[in-house]
Amino acid sequence: MVASVIATLGGIGHLRPAPGTWGSLVALPLAWALHVAGGFGIFLAATVAVALIGWWAVGRVTDGEPEADPAEIIIDELVGQWIALWPVSLGASVAGVPVTALWPGVVTAFIAFRLFDIWKPGPVGYADRMAGPAGVMLDDVVAGWIAALIVAALGVFFHLVLM
Repeated sequence: MVASVIATLGGIGHLRPAPGTWGSLVALPLAWALHVAGGFGIFLAATVAVALIGWWAVGRVTDGEPEADPAEIIIDELVGQWIALWPVSLGASVAGVPVTALWPGVVTAFIAFRLFDIWKPGPVGYADRMAGPAGVMLDDVVAGWIAALIVAALGVFFHLVLM
């Protein structure tokens, strides 16, 4: 029961259509709250903690089930979206500005993460084909990393090259 609540983010994963997008949307205000509560350090620690707890929950929920990655499991989207937002949180911490001041990075992180999570190019698709909780969690972690690299690169470009 607890594992299902964690894996579905309190049942939000049952929302239709596009439960993964709902999970990514829920990740945004939670990321903001974590950043406000303690900056990038707390946000990073929370991401790692939720990834580990999510891995456990996914393993419990999917054990013995015919569907390897049920749509209602969205803890992986939360973790991937948070990773995509790392450059925004870090940038706001370094610059000493509210994370909301970097809203273009938030929008970019959301769009890039959803694109890579749905499209599953290269390493994202490879991770998605893994068995067990690894396949459920790691494709979103990899999609989050790729999105974070894009956010960081665009941030550097717009802040250093264009300004």
